[in-house]
Order: sequence, then structure tokens, then C-alpha cells
Amino acid sequence: MTDATDPTTEPTPRSARRLAAAIEDGEVTPAAAVDAAYDRIAATNDAINAFVQLREEEAREEAAAATEAVETGDPLGRLHGVPIALKDLDSFIEGLPCTYGSAVFEDAVPETTSVIVRRLQDAGAIVVGSTNSPEFGHLGDTSNPLFGTTGNPFDPTRTAGGSSGGSAAAVAAGTVPIALGSDAAGSIRIPASACGVYGLKPTTGLVPEASRPDALVSAAPFMSLGGLTRTVGDSALLLDVIAGMHPRDPISVSDEGADYVAATRRPIDDLSVAYSPDLGVFETEPEVTETVDDFADVLRSGGATVDRVDPDFDVSLATMRGAEITLFESTLASMAESIRRRQGIDLLGDHREELTPTFADRLENGYAHDAVAFKQADVVRTTVYDGLQDVLDEYDLLLTPTLACPPFEAGTMGPETIDGQPIDPYIDWLLTWPMNLSGHPAASVPAGLSESGLPIGAQLVGSRFDEETILAASAAAERRNPWAETYPDVEAIGR
Repeated sequence: MTDATDPTTEPTPRSARRLAAAIEDGEVTPAAAVDAAYDRIAATNDAINAFVQLREEEAREEAAAATEAVETGDPLGRLHGVPIALKDLDSFIEGLPCTYGSAVFEDAVPETTSVIVRRLQDAGAIVVGSTNSPEFGHLGDTSNPLFGTTGNPFDPTRTAGGSSGGSAAAVAAGTVPIALGSDAAGSIRIPASACGVYGLKPTTGLVPEASRPDALVSAAPFMSLGGLTRTVGDSALLLDVIAGMHPRDPISVSDEGADYVAATRRPIDDLSVAYSPDLGVFETEPEVTETVDDFADVLRSGGATVDRVDPDFDVSLATMRGAEITLFESTLASMAESIRRRQGIDLLGDHREELTPTFADRLENGYAHDAVAFKQADVVRTTVYDGLQDVLDEYDLLLTPTLACPPFEAGTMGPETIDGQPIDPYIDWLLTWPMNLSGHPAASVPAGLSESGLPIGAQLVGSRFDEETILAASAAAERRNPWAETYPDVEAIGR
């Protein structure tokens, strides 16, 4: 006999949309949903190390109040009683430590709640905890000296990606249906691909951040807040809740008239897609190319026209890479300088030995970049933008792999070679960061599994503020090639 109020009785955990509907109908209580989330965290976290902070007392109190609201017939939000997770970097809630993955900030506790978390709370969501991130989000693998390494639920010895690796692993493990992330070089899409979940990087400004002391931190490179989910519909619902202008974010924009959930029901028989297996500049592993080739056929089976097209960037990969790294390192150094001036904490002084060595290196490089180099990177960004937009002027979407390889060994920066060719292990296995130079929205969609059973993602790129078309194509692919049954079960992860 199974308990109908227990959301763990299904073969796979419910999506946020299904769970919210079940809560509204009285089939599942918010208290049972939160209890089940903590049960799954307890069963999996020793193996994958996705969660680093829990707020059990507060979450259970909120779940009890949410259960009472259902019983008394109070108005319910769209995510009423749904457990969610934050990223231990740039989504935070009052009273729960937010460490940025740094031993220096082990005891830092925010006194406020970030904009998107407030919006999720207003919709009824319940924060159960926060997830692991590399120190200040500087790597594509989720490891740090404070909490260690996050493993991939498909194989805990393999990387979960980064920097939202804890969030992606939490979702893939079925602990929560939604976990928040952020993306400055692919940090939503990288772990989405590695863990076989769905991750959408919205156009910068669509989801407000209202960061301080630098309200313009998202502009260079283009950084976006978003989330990781198992289903496209859940990401659409998440975007419906968190998108829209905020008066304290000077680059935020209105999404008036957008209906992201409705977009997931659109047909794609009039859609045109440009398919570039390597963006014309990257090396990729053959099994990645083969898997994304098959994904292109899935879009064709839905009626879309898919043509083989490479963008013309008019600059080399090395020049593009240099621009992204200059901008990213400069932003990290500016953040460190703000911490020094406002809090008196000198990360490269008294605390250097506490930092991840690669993070310390990035800070030192950032301090060395001059203003001319920073602005010249914007010239390269313009060229990258034009190369991508030239394609998107002719096609609705651009399709590429998300990553050049399946997940590699956890705790390492990246592969030294791709298809036998030497690469920069920091960045050259990522086909994600050109969209952070340009600001185009992009999503990683589960495309299949490697020969060793590890996830491979396909990246869909759209014109600025055309998230609805990305969601429509993603949902069409999900209907024709569902990936829900590919996830390992909780017992398998915990063994």
C-alpha cells in the first residue's frame, strides 16, 4: 500500500507543474512534498554532494502553513508548496548562509532576500536549501576548498559541470524540481548538459538581479539568472514567475505580453533552424556530434527545417577566448576590490592561501587588465554578436552542441584534448560562452547519452528576447524524444 500524499511513490519525482497541481487538488500536501525533498537529499547527498546548506526548520514551518492554506481554501500561487533550491552564489535568502563557495565567507549570512527568490516565495515556493558552486563561480566544474566536489548523479566520479553544478545535480537526482543558477560563460548550460537536465540562459535583463554594489555587473560579460529543471515546462513556468522589470535593476526589462508556458505548446512545423556542429571554430568529440546530429533529426521530425550553417565570426577562437577571459577576470577582480573597499577583506592579501588556486590566478589576471583591454574586448563582442545575428537574421534558431565532450573526471578543470587535439582546458570544451559575449538567449536540451551512459546536451540559441521560440523547439524535442526515464533512481545514486 502506497501513500497517495507521498510524492516519492511515483517512478520519477513529479515536475514542479504537476506537483503544484497535485497540491492544489489536495492529492499531495506541501508538508509531504518538503518531507520527500529532504528524504531524497538524505539518500543522495553523500554520493553527489549537491546541497551545502539546508533550512529544514524554516522550510517545514512554511510547508505547514502552506498545507493549512490549501485546507482553508486560501488563494494559491503557481508554485504553492513546491520545494526549490538556491545556488550558493547569487541567489540567497535571509538567514541562510551564502558562502560563494569560499572558505573566506564560510560564516556569511545575508540579511536580505534576492529579488528572484522573493518572487518565487510570492508564488508559493519553499526554499529547502542551497547548492554547491565553485568559488565565485569561476570554473566549469563544481569544486571548492570549503565543501569539496559535486558529483554527477549518472556517475558520481564524473563532473556535474559548473558553476551551477550543485543545482543541476540536485535536479537530476530528483531532490527538487527547480534549482536556481546563473550563467556568465555557460554556468547554467554546462551543468544542464553534464547532468541531463534542462537549463535556459535568458537574455540579460529579462530576469532582474538588482545586485549591489555594482548594479551593472551583468553587462560584461552578459550574465543571466535562471534555473535548472527536468522538464521544459518547468523552466517556462519558472521564467513566467521570475522575469520582468525591477526598479532597482537598471538593465532589467519588461516581459509584458510574454507567455512562456503557452510557448511550450506551439508547433514547430514553420520553424527554421541553422545547425552548426562546432560553431565553425571548436573541436568536438565524434559521439557528441553524432548525438546532436540525431537531435537535429528530432527537430526535423517535428516539422522544422534544419540546415547546416556555420557562423562567420571574422575573428579567431583565440581572439574570442581572450575577450571572454578578459571580461570575466576583470569582473572577478572588480568584485574582489569592492569586497576590499567595503568589507576590509583583501582576498589576495591575508586570505590568498584560503582561495582555490585557479580563482586566485583569475583575480591576479583581472587586476592586471587595463581599461583599454577591457573596452577592446567589447569590439570583439560586437564581432561575435554580428556573426551570430547574421545567422539568426536568416533562421529562427541556431543549434550547436552545448559541450564538446561528455562529462569528464570530477574535480578537474576540463579535458586537455578534444578528438585528439590539444585545447585550453579552462574554456575550449564549452560552446556556451560566445552567447555570453553576445547576449543571445540559449538553452541546453538533453539530447541523449554517451556510450558510457553519460548525458550529452544540445544548445539552442535564439535572437535576443526570443525565449519563447527556444522553449517551443525545446518542448517539441522533449515530446518526441522524452528524457524523463533516463535519470538514475534515488537508490542507485545513494549506493
